[in-house]
Amino acid sequence: MADDGEEEKNIAAWLLGIKTLKLQPYHLPSLGPQDVKVQIKALGICGSDVHHFKTMRCANFIVKKPMVIGHECAGIIEEVGSEVKSLQVGDRVALEPGISCGRCSHCKNGSYNLCPEMKFFGSPPTNGSLAHKVVHPANLCFKLPDNVSLEEGAMCEPLSVGVHACRRANIGPETNVLIMGSGPIGLVTLLAARAFGAPKIAIADVDVQRLSIAKNLGADETIQVSTDIKDVAAEVIKIQNQMGSGIDVSFDCVGFEKTMSTALNATRSGGKVCLIGLAKSEMTISLTPAAAREVDVIGIFRYRNTWPLCLDLLRTGKINVKPLITHRFGFSQKDVEDAFETSAHGGTAIKVMFNL
Repeated sequence: MADDGEEEKNIAAWLLGIKTLKLQPYHLPSLGPQDVKVQIKALGICGSDVHHFKTMRCANFIVKKPMVIGHECAGIIEEVGSEVKSLQVGDRVALEPGISCGRCSHCKNGSYNLCPEMKFFGSPPTNGSLAHKVVHPANLCFKLPDNVSLEEGAMCEPLSVGVHACRRANIGPETNVLIMGSGPIGLVTLLAARAFGAPKIAIADVDVQRLSIAKNLGADETIQVSTDIKDVAAEVIKIQNQMGSGIDVSFDCVGFEKTMSTALNATRSGGKVCLIGLAKSEMTISLTPAAAREVDVIGIFRYRNTWPLCLDLLRTGKINVKPLITHRFGFSQKDVEDAFETSAHGGTAIKVMFNL
């Protein structure tokens, strides 16, 4: 365990209030026998981080005390616990940010992402990883292949959402896909669906700029839609006509009444709609017509057992996440403030990345 003098040098970005971030010392917990200490080198800003930054909450997770923010990260091993055999000092690793209890029924049956006692970086009340150093269990740190960068390692976290969604929806070479929303999660879902073999992928969004990015990333069809719920019926016909074949699975990567209504109506009878985006905690939508057509509605929460596959998809070039990284910042007080304002503003910003 490092002495207090060295710990003083560990600085983190603390969320103190609405739109108030400050670089302050972060005293790390002591290194357990199965833990590692990691120097964080790359960290991306997630939509949930922006929610916390703007409102001090994300869905039902409320920030009640100062908290270190951030969770999409990769770094270099600085110290290993006495029982760690899988990693050594100097290894470059991607960090899976959630520590489950390992004892509850969800953990025991493999659905550890549903653990009610999950301690997740930067989700209240657990401190995050936008810091020079963190301590984390070794089994949640995954060694990067030589040809995968630290930034790509940090991108494994958002990519994991898309991979988990594609697993849940059984995407394969015979699955035609519609994606509602071409923000960061819509785009990683596009990349994952293609890697899983989806032959035809359409993506819908209100923003023409985002749709052009989706087109460049390989979307077969892009459809501009409105924010007006009255337009759903006409837009469903437009989407179906452009797709030219039945939509087997729709992913709602937004989570508004309009996007979910569009997904339910556009999906073929017997198909699936997977809700990924959680923009609204409550929605009023017409489920009965979809149920009468045996459209299954499935949800996802984060991911499970995805890092090895994500790293393999990056290593082999089946997925390229580099075009998603649009902005880069260092780790000064000004950098942290500017990076969060850039991400919160949206626009051309897809993934805002810190290089520490």
